Amino acid sequence: MPSYAFFHNQFVPLSEARIGVMTQAFHYGTGVFEGIRGNWNSEQKQTYLFRLEEHYDRLLNGCRLLKISLPHTTSELCQLTIELVARCKFQEDIYVRPLAYKSTESLGVRLHGLDDDFLAFVIPWGPYLDVDKAKVGVSSWRRPDDNVIPPQVKLTGLYVNNALAKTEAIENGYDEAVMLTPDGHVSEGTGENIFLVTGGRLVTPASYNNILMGITRDTVIKLAQNELGIEVIERQIDRGELYTAEECFFTGTAAHITPVAEIDHRKIGDGEIGKITGSLQEIYSRVIRGKHPKYLDWGTPVYKK
Repeated sequence: MPSYAFFHNQFVPLSEARIGVMTQAFHYGTGVFEGIRGNWNSEQKQTYLFRLEEHYDRLLNGCRLLKISLPHTTSELCQLTIELVARCKFQEDIYVRPLAYKSTESLGVRLHGLDDDFLAFVIPWGPYLDVDKAKVGVSSWRRPDDNVIPPQVKLTGLYVNNALAKTEAIENGYDEAVMLTPDGHVSEGTGENIFLVTGGRLVTPASYNNILMGITRDTVIKLAQNELGIEVIERQIDRGELYTAEECFFTGTAAHITPVAEIDHRKIGDGEIGKITGSLQEIYSRVIRGKHPKYLDWGTPVYKK
């Protein structure tokens, strides 16, 4: 089934959405993107876009950082996305990629004096980490400080850092990497936030540990507190704590909740999916598909009944 894109202010077949080779964002990474999941509910024949407004709020924050001016509000971007996904008619899990970028076709390193544009496209996409439980290695590549490249938003140029760590991990026989801060504390995966279970409590790196403030991360914190009654602590985490944790898992829009079985060839717990991780996976799966009545406002249905 062919897909569509919103490109140059119109809906076009994805195969026709092309940018020029001189586009400034292509050369200098001057773009802001989001990843938005559409989760298919086969019983209801419905796709639910998860926490759509929060994703576009974050994208517009990134636009302010990069001096990108878009003629769209969060509400308008949400409506565009709903229409785009409805046109594609996929009956499976999908991934929406919006991108705001410097579209001028000229060279030169800068943010000022350039044209801005917005696009979005939709593709079918199953699990990002296609394993039941991941084997992970601590990367030699560190996360940049906020005054190098701010990590709170999804800047395209920043992800070279993630790509270096991801490929290093794969080539070393792992499924994913854990990246450390410049001073050696735990930060995040290459496309995920990380949680540990320690003493029956959830622990996750704090905002000052050079992390993306993930929307799935926020979701898991709320579900752990509200549904499981588990205390969640956001703090600095030492590398050694990774190896002694009772459980560990990644969270992310693409990765959902992915358990971690081992880190640096050391088993986490018994190397299986932990009790708390499994409970959160089950609750989260219902929430994102519109099957949990308490969290229906987190899912935006695409198809009108």
